[in-house]
Amino acid sequence: MSHHAYQPKGPRFEAEADYVVVGSGAGGAMAAVTLARAGQQVAIVEAGPWREPKDYPSSAYGALRDLFDEYGTTVTMGRALWPVVQARVVGGTTVINSAIAVRTPSDVFDRWQREFDIPRAELADSVWRHEDRVERELCVEEVPAGSLGRSNELALLGGKRLEYENHVMRRYTKHCDGSGQCLQGCKAGKKQSTNLNYVPETLSRGGHVLSSAPVERVVFEGTRAIGVLGHFVDPLHRKRGAEFFVRAKKGVVIAASATHSPALLQRSGLRHPALGKFFRAHPGTGVFGVYDQPVDMNIGATQGWASIHYRDSPGLKLETLAIPPEMVAGRLSGGGHTLMARVKEFRHLAMWVCAVRAESHGTVKNGFGNRPSVRYTLDRADMEKLRTGLHLVAKTHFAAGAKRVIPGIQGLPYDLGPDQLHVLENAPLDPRAYVAILSHLFGGCVMGKDERTSVCDPNGRVHGYQGLLVADASVIPSNLGVNPQHTIMGLAGHFMERQVA
Repeated sequence: MSHHAYQPKGPRFEAEADYVVVGSGAGGAMAAVTLARAGQQVAIVEAGPWREPKDYPSSAYGALRDLFDEYGTTVTMGRALWPVVQARVVGGTTVINSAIAVRTPSDVFDRWQREFDIPRAELADSVWRHEDRVERELCVEEVPAGSLGRSNELALLGGKRLEYENHVMRRYTKHCDGSGQCLQGCKAGKKQSTNLNYVPETLSRGGHVLSSAPVERVVFEGTRAIGVLGHFVDPLHRKRGAEFFVRAKKGVVIAASATHSPALLQRSGLRHPALGKFFRAHPGTGVFGVYDQPVDMNIGATQGWASIHYRDSPGLKLETLAIPPEMVAGRLSGGGHTLMARVKEFRHLAMWVCAVRAESHGTVKNGFGNRPSVRYTLDRADMEKLRTGLHLVAKTHFAAGAKRVIPGIQGLPYDLGPDQLHVLENAPLDPRAYVAILSHLFGGCVMGKDERTSVCDPNGRVHGYQGLLVADASVIPSNLGVNPQHTIMGLAGHFMERQVA
């Protein structure tokens, strides 16, 4: 629909830029700053509010209220209701993730060429070049030894004793001080989330930011994208405010996330056969190790240890993940006196997790209230990977000196000793038995040569439209098996460089 025929009902804010970028997370901020450095005027339109690090909450509840998308209530509709972890704030999910930087593995580009006809040579070299630049600009470093904390040190010890590849994480942090607040936003400002660097740089180069401004649809003239339309939302009371229209002279870049980007394009009238398809993720769950000596997992980096030893077979990544006390209480079974007695062990617990390189895929549709509806269920093969991963995590805990582990699986005993590892090997394969989450989301607007099986071409341009690009995790057509932020940023940089070349 041409915006000329549209008459707003109330007050309306209007702006204009060369490019409108929807979203300010890893993909959106990288796209915006790349365009701004090329001399383009950019307007970033972000659904969430602008928050300064000093105003970040300290509790998990506060983070869900102030930083997460809809209080973290997006869940998969399928065999099990698993939460989808995403932020809604300027800086996107980079504000609440653990800032883990992993270069795109070479085999990913091989697979994309083989399965999706995406030319490998120029894409791989360009993405890696952008990743080099991001590593310099966002201060990628190994977690400093003094900031690791006991949980990460124990994981390193366990991995070493079991003789599999294990390492200290590299992260987008500037002298991490190990305050253990990654999930609630780094109040110390050490984590290099995009609201601290690429978004302000875009502003300094003549750009604009509209915050608390969820986009309802992209506006077209024929098949050309000419802007975006939506209503501001009060960040405190969630009340709908004035309408906004931001005109794009040269293009609209969608970087709203693997769930919101396909939903937005569906609302905007796109009817691609692949739109909303091939949604993938790293479903993850963890095992608590119980140690004789205090671990105090919230002292030290939230995540500081990882292993990619099992990335290819069976398809897993192992990581530490310190979670706040209120989330720990939610993971321990029982109530009343029983639960209180279990929570008393908090200081002696270490949470380590496995993330599954799942081949299962689902769909994203625009649902009730313009919220994405995600249908996704792990198949048997992926559930077997998940179970294997938990067994490996428990084994690593025991190698590091844990006395017991708490698997958190329905139908299993509350805790297991070192001689009961076989119980985990026979754990149920029903997804409903597990307390899992989906992080590292991929797909929904996948790229490829074939218009029947992809939404964008290998440069992020939406098939059949002019001036419409996608530059976030939704273009990634396969499961990477590693943390995706580096890949998202590398692809966004590559797409925008090609756009303005």
